[in-house]
Formats: sequence, C-alpha cells, structure tokens
Amino acid sequence: MTQKTTTMEINQIYVNLAVRNVQETEEFWTKLGFAADEQLSNEKGTCIVMKPGQISVMFLQEDFFRTFSEKPMPAAGTVQVLLALSLDSREEVDRLVNTAVENGATQHEEPQDYDGMYQNSFWDINGYGWNIISVDAQIAE
Repeated sequence: MTQKTTTMEINQIYVNLAVRNVQETEEFWTKLGFAADEQLSNEKGTCIVMKPGQISVMFLQEDFFRTFSEKPMPAAGTVQVLLALSLDSREEVDRLVNTAVENGATQHEEPQDYDGMYQNSFWDINGYGWNIISVDAQIAE
C-alpha cells in the first residue's frame, strides 16, 4: 500500500518580535527601504513588509507581545533568534547592512565569503541579529 503525501504551502509568513519602542523601530526599518503596512500597524505594533504578499515582520510593543505567550521574555543581551534575509547581490547585502549601521544598528561580524554565498550581518536597534546573504545563482539552481 502506497501512502499518498500532500504538500502544504504557506501563503505568507509573519515573524513576531518584541520591541521597546514601536515608533523608533518603524523609523529604523523604513530608513532601510522597507514599508510599514499601515492597516496592520498601530501604537501596539508595526508591520514591516519585507516582501509584499509573502514576508512581514510584526514588531510588537513588549507588553502587547506578552499577551500572546505565557513564557517569560528573554533577558536583555541574550539571543533567542537570528533572522536571515536573502538579497540578489553582494552590493545589495552590503548596502543594507551599511544603511542599518548608519541608522543605529551595530555590525555583527565581518562579512564572510563562503563558496558561493556571501554574508554580512548586523544587530538592529532592538538587539535582534540579522544575517543578510546573497547566494550565487549557480548554487541556488
């Protein structure tokens, strides 16, 4: 007997992250070139669109974020999650990281050139780690 498998396909992903200041966070990400979805944003949180119709990040005020989980918030200075974004070129990767640093982020580590993948990274103004990568088209195929 053969078991039939079905594939599930996600329509869109919303990453939820706690922040201390929603307005400053929205200003930071819009300076990097991303738009806020005004329909999903208010004083409790801002929805930053990373890829329209596919990827958004909900930056939620800490007290509002706590209403979604009974688990304790991570201690300041700890890492709970590292996020990775893929761009089309090394130049775009460096431009995004440099713009982030110019607007209050800190460089995470020196750029890394792996065989076919380039990575640069930063800690945003809320302490979240962002690895920005570009993958050689030949590897991605």
